[in-house]
Amino acid sequence: MGSSQKRAIQNYRARLGERGLARFEVLGRDIDRDLIRSLARHLAEDGPGAIHLRAVVAEAIAETPAKKGGILAALRRSPLVGEDLDPDRSHEEGRTPDI
Repeated sequence: MGSSQKRAIQNYRARLGERGLARFEVLGRDIDRDLIRSLARHLAEDGPGAIHLRAVVAEAIAETPAKKGGILAALRRSPLVGEDLDPDRSHEEGRTPDI
């Protein structure tokens, strides 16, 4: 490889680094090529969709199971915690059907 080609590659990789991107190689099955490229493209956009995608993929491939009690923790964070609510509804008899 000539020195001009090496310099061009170094400049390209430096520009990628300035954008926070890196070039790397992965091994996978041929049928997953488009999926992996699409995944990488979406993650490189770094928007709200990429953040959500990172979380979903990280959870899907996590070796430890998700923590239990997530729903309970969410309910405890509710702004209605400690409020004196009356969840009872009035009971009304239904109509009698004409048969």
